Amino acid sequence: MSHIRTEGSVSRTRAEVAGLVDHTLLKPEATAEDVAALVAEARELGAYSVCVSPSQLPLTATGDVKVATVCGFPSGAHHAEVKAAEAARSAADGADEVDMVINLGLATTGRYDAVQEEIAAVRAAAPQVVLKVIIESAALTDDQIVGVCRAAEAAGADFVKTSTGFHPAGGASVHAVELMARTVGGRLGVKASGGIRTTEAALAMIDAGATRLGLSGTRAVLEGLSD
Repeated sequence: MSHIRTEGSVSRTRAEVAGLVDHTLLKPEATAEDVAALVAEARELGAYSVCVSPSQLPLTATGDVKVATVCGFPSGAHHAEVKAAEAARSAADGADEVDMVINLGLATTGRYDAVQEEIAAVRAAAPQVVLKVIIESAALTDDQIVGVCRAAEAAGADFVKTSTGFHPAGGASVHAVELMARTVGGRLGVKASGGIRTTEAALAMIDAGATRLGLSGTRAVLEGLSD
């Protein structure tokens, strides 16, 4: 099987793309057995991490696969101290990474200082984890995307992330990833997540500046790439 390229893209191997993937299962009805199967598949595929709901922690038999979870998910409309407590509990339960959802009501009204404060509260509660900030980019204007990305950086986040995958406005887009990557300028990672189901879509996100991918259909995406 040949490498798949999008126009202007760099050819990437299956292993290279797999190493960027948070292999994700956040369906509310997911069982412990489903999560165990997710972990086994992530190890088989060479994914960077698994991303599961916090109630599924702690995980076992993860090997070299990192453990990620979510916080304030999926609405983000939680008190900052609740998000902070959730992140702290997840860290105590073995999470290496926490993906937190911002309060969109603050973002859409330009209250970026308040967004920064809630991110900083989570950062302070779980200083040892990699903190990714889900901005729900499809629900924001370009100016709002820039504003919340700057707030995330100022608050000490490690990544900005496009989407939960649950918002009716949609998931990741190449435009949003490009704008986010340009705003953080390589100082933070950029995670593209939400609706990425094909090899071509995944490569387009990487070409746009994504340094991590959130995928639920990881196997299907990787099957389009060669070893």
